[in-house]
Amino acid sequence: MKKMNRRSFVSTSGAALLASMAPSYAKGANYGPSMISLDGKNLSSPVDRANRTHPAENLERENITITDIKVTPLSYTHDGDYLWRCAGLYVWKADAALVQIFTNKGIVGIAEGSPYRGPDKLKEYTNRYITPMLKGANVFDVDFLCNNQGHSHVAQGAWAGINNALWDIIGKAKGQPVYKLLSNDENPSNKVNIYASGGVSHAWYDKGDEDLIAEALRYKAAGYDTFKFRNGTSWKYSKMTMPKYIKILERLRKAVGPDFKLVIEKFPWSFDTIINELCPALEDLKFYWFEEPVSHTDPAALEKHIAINEAMPSVMVSGGESWWNRYQVEPYVKADAMNIIQTDANLSGMSEGWYIGKTIHENGQKYCPHNWVGGLTTIANIHLVAGVPSGHMCELNQTYNPLKWEIFKDPYKIENGVLTIPDKPGFGVEIIENIEKKFPFVPGPYYKENPVFKGLGLPIWWS
Repeated sequence: MKKMNRRSFVSTSGAALLASMAPSYAKGANYGPSMISLDGKNLSSPVDRANRTHPAENLERENITITDIKVTPLSYTHDGDYLWRCAGLYVWKADAALVQIFTNKGIVGIAEGSPYRGPDKLKEYTNRYITPMLKGANVFDVDFLCNNQGHSHVAQGAWAGINNALWDIIGKAKGQPVYKLLSNDENPSNKVNIYASGGVSHAWYDKGDEDLIAEALRYKAAGYDTFKFRNGTSWKYSKMTMPKYIKILERLRKAVGPDFKLVIEKFPWSFDTIINELCPALEDLKFYWFEEPVSHTDPAALEKHIAINEAMPSVMVSGGESWWNRYQVEPYVKADAMNIIQTDANLSGMSEGWYIGKTIHENGQKYCPHNWVGGLTTIANIHLVAGVPSGHMCELNQTYNPLKWEIFKDPYKIENGVLTIPDKPGFGVEIIENIEKKFPFVPGPYYKENPVFKGLGLPIWWS
């Protein structure tokens, strides 16, 4: 729900802001069985769920230690021209970075860190730095072992994968789904609303408007109630303009009806164009949210997000898919600059995701993670949505990618846009046999230049 007086937050002094963002825990020096939290509590003692200072605090400690860690890079390569296309790029393969953590009790945890950080790079980083450090550590020290090591892009992904896999182990050890261990509720729901994330095939130079509308209608017919789409192939090449685009959005709204939720993705339009042309159109067409309208790296990102949010009283603003901790999230939810936060467990990890969810909830906003890659990321994000009080819905990539569900012996079930988490320990899935042989890793970037634009000098990402 949107709050009032957003601009008053921007005037907060730098000192006060830094004080409010001070870390509430630090990496421990001793991970032995009598480990004590910073407030003096014995972490092996159960505590009230609602008053936990970290997510694993209420769990009875067991002697389960890490014996080895394995990262397996995986790929699916597409036989056709592309898996999906947007701006000036063609995506020709999908990657995954399977993390397996082995323990002295024979329990194996599975997960992944962001494959966009490079599965081979994640493997190298883990082998060189993480495995030697964590061998022999107790898995119940999960919140301290993986204290959000965000000092590089590869480190973010690698540590997130470790944290997620440790939670799978803990869930298996306790005989409980991870989301139940995270939740403050005694009986949290195992139903998670899913939105159809696509809009990455329509080409403005080839009846893109018709393709976009047809895609939205397919998802509606399949039972989804929300569709997020990107902004098509090169605007410059196709001579697309904002007035033309708004006309297409009007046709799209008419086709899907007034109650179907529409979500628009980021695009590098100018701030003036967004405020003066796009925002009024999105408000009039009753869009559900506008995703990251301004890059978070813009020095004025906070103020611009506030202004965009104020320009659309009923349309929410979202962002944060590239963030990995609560301190990046907090200023935006406090200022009501963003109503939906989209941090991804494959960068934050489950532990930090729990803190992020708590921060979002305390400021009256919603958690709806970015979830664009495969099933190993989805299993973590789904449990976070179900396990935090701010959980709203979860993204699901609609492009074809067997690394989403075909890597599991018994994948999650989705019906009418709702995913049901199985009542099984941990993340509740098992990996198929010989996964490395079925999906051998193919090095290199997952994208190439759209051949239609070859030799024209157009940017491959946005144009």
